[in-house]
Amino acid sequence: MRLLKLVPDNTNIDFMRWRNIALVLSILVTAASIALVFTRGLNLGIDFVGGQSVRVTFSQPPNLDDLRTRVDSIGRGGSSLQESGGRNIIQVRMPLPEGGEAAASQAATQVRQVITQRYPDARFDAVETVSGKVSEELFRSGALAITLAMLGIAIYIWIRFEWQFGVGALVTLFHDVWMTLGFFSLTQLEFNLNVIAAILTIVGYSLNDTVVIYDRIRENLRKYRKMEIVPLLNLSLNETLSRTMVTSLSILLALAMLLLFGPDVIFGLTIAIFVGIFVGTYSSIYISSPILVWLRVSTDSFMPRDPVSRAERTSRDEHHGARV
Repeated sequence: MRLLKLVPDNTNIDFMRWRNIALVLSILVTAASIALVFTRGLNLGIDFVGGQSVRVTFSQPPNLDDLRTRVDSIGRGGSSLQESGGRNIIQVRMPLPEGGEAAASQAATQVRQVITQRYPDARFDAVETVSGKVSEELFRSGALAITLAMLGIAIYIWIRFEWQFGVGALVTLFHDVWMTLGFFSLTQLEFNLNVIAAILTIVGYSLNDTVVIYDRIRENLRKYRKMEIVPLLNLSLNETLSRTMVTSLSILLALAMLLLFGPDVIFGLTIAIFVGIFVGTYSSIYISSPILVWLRVSTDSFMPRDPVSRAERTSRDEHHGARV
């Protein structure tokens, strides 16, 4: 019985042929993602902005104008409604009332009452309350965690390989993270602590995929001394292509099932990892590898400039000693 192979043996795909096109595309999309985040912003959840959130499931999609009017009638002001995973699932967000936990609990009860008066079959799935001080600390801690993770990974790659590989890993991670942020800015899906966890997962996956490819490149740099760098990179990418595709496709398939049939509470986490894995697979081929060409890495880049064999050094030392 023959085994099923997603990628045939001895593939010979010329990945580097499209490296300049991929570079231009990546720069444009990354720049667009950064511009989106700074102009349109992210739809920050209460984890980061503070406030109170009530998640309500209706039997039929409600009239949002009527629902907003009813929520605003309790005198809280500044409420916002957003569909969450379906037209009949609404997330109601309101400013945090003054008076501590007792006032927050009373406000949540009032929201329940005004909604059930018009929609008696409504189901209240979750009520979350986060203070402004806690939300600022969470946002700061999340941003710091992502930054330190990226820098730590770049330093690790630098020490294990060479500085060119460290730069390549850092640029790749920067690309993957901003692509994910740009996706959330474009779609205005809620950006919360689950998404921060997803981004850290993406950073770890991207590192794993990049290290596998870099390790094969390093082996081939030692093995094929006379081969040009572009054919060598193509060889390395083709040799690791089966592992890359099988790993990525298996993860994407599992995530797709979660997107279709998983609970809504982890939708943001799932879609963030799905996008990150897709982008990370692309960047491990068309960002981390071609950047070695642009940094002028060659098969003799890491060899001593004036190599002297041990026998030559010994003979020279003995001759010097005899003269003395």
